[in-house]
Amino acid sequence: MQAITRRRLALGGIGLISALGLPRRATSATARSVSLSDGTVVPAVGQGSARLGQERRPAAEEEQAMSTGLSLGMTLIDTAEVYGGGKAEQLIGRVIKNRRDEVFLVSKVWPSHATRTGIQDACSASLTRLGTDHLDLYLLHWPDRVKDLAEVVETFEQLRAGGQIRRWGVSNFGVAEMERLWRIPGGELCATNQVPYSLADRKVERAVLPWCAQHRMPIMAYSPLGGEGAGVLRNPVVQRIASSQGRSPAAVALAWAVRSGRVIAIPESGSVSHVRENAAALTLTLGSDELRQLDEAFPA
Repeated sequence: MQAITRRRLALGGIGLISALGLPRRATSATARSVSLSDGTVVPAVGQGSARLGQERRPAAEEEQAMSTGLSLGMTLIDTAEVYGGGKAEQLIGRVIKNRRDEVFLVSKVWPSHATRTGIQDACSASLTRLGTDHLDLYLLHWPDRVKDLAEVVETFEQLRAGGQIRRWGVSNFGVAEMERLWRIPGGELCATNQVPYSLADRKVERAVLPWCAQHRMPIMAYSPLGGEGAGVLRNPVVQRIASSQGRSPAAVALAWAVRSGRVIAIPESGSVSHVRENAAALTLTLGSDELRQLDEAFPA
């Protein structure tokens, strides 16, 4: 009976936050969050992992950074089977071993595995490396070289029915690919499109972002700080706004990325200090004049 009650509350949108294990601080009125089309609420700023688990830093340091991020409300973690050949998933598995109920866990399948058997096997392998029995979100990593998108959708739906995944989506899809997906039976169940988006890379604002907004689907922004060599955090306008806000340039860049309420940013960091800077974006609101200055510094 209690389980049924919790389920009803979840469907009402209140108990669902608790069911996802999101820390209360991440659901406060001042913390930014994003609602998926099924009503699921996730933090607007999560954590990426593309270069983690690859000895760029000591593993213990990277694990502590991610654990700190969870405690600060960045409870969405994104990874993929190809990140470090599975080492990123293994690292995340160690971090969430006793905290799985706090995490909204995302992984991705590589397009060369995008067949019925390939997806099933890849998902099973990811679950094993992550030490969990389900993914909260499973994405097709790229549309390239995918021969049968309908088979991908059917397999995702089979995994969802079997409980291995809770929902599915895509990554790096343009509008043409999204339109093709929408013509497939069940394609409209796609939860998100993960694409590059930052002050330094605003291409998705031309078509992809409006298309997703029209279909009430948030995007997930990777490389939200611009990536290596982008210079976003060294930009004098970003630094000036950060100084006036008493926050870091990273917090300003992330707050800009999630300003619409329809974007989930997934910055990566293996440093506790950098994670703290990123988490500050959850409670940072930029004013209209600050947004105008950033638009002028980084034209769309």
